[in-house]
Amino acid sequence: MAQKINLLLNKRQVFLLGFLLITSLFTGCTSSVIDSNVEIADRRWTYRNHISTPFEIKDNTKAYNIYFKLRHTADYKYANIFILVHFKDGKKMVTRRYQYKLAKNDGEWLGSGSGNVFSYTLPMLTNYHFPRNGKFEIEIEQNMRDNPLLEVSDVGLTVSESLSN
Repeated sequence: MAQKINLLLNKRQVFLLGFLLITSLFTGCTSSVIDSNVEIADRRWTYRNHISTPFEIKDNTKAYNIYFKLRHTADYKYANIFILVHFKDGKKMVTRRYQYKLAKNDGEWLGSGSGNVFSYTLPMLTNYHFPRNGKFEIEIEQNMRDNPLLEVSDVGLTVSESLSN
């Protein structure tokens, strides 16, 4: 009986070790330059509250993915969101308007839910090559009709190396 328990424990340990190894390979392959999250006070995102994220690119020969991160409550009253994104490189600024769909036509949220809060990681630029090494900044502002935009709890940004380099 003790031998069977030992064998079972060894199989479980081997499985766990294998799982950890595979997980570390996948997480080790994505190098995040920045992963920011800013809490929106009182869940009231105003036009003036621009979310600004500075970061540095050390190797512009690599491709990068830039994602917009959003969290809202179930009381958010729209099925989408419009944002203005200002890409700044110290010398010039480029502004783009993005629209993201947040819910299906039947009202079911597309984000991953945790209780009353829904989270999204939405692509802005994929396989993007920065023009040079150096400091950059991305500023995000809400561009909806409502001011303030209610029930937005967090806004953020992720810049990471693309896996398809």
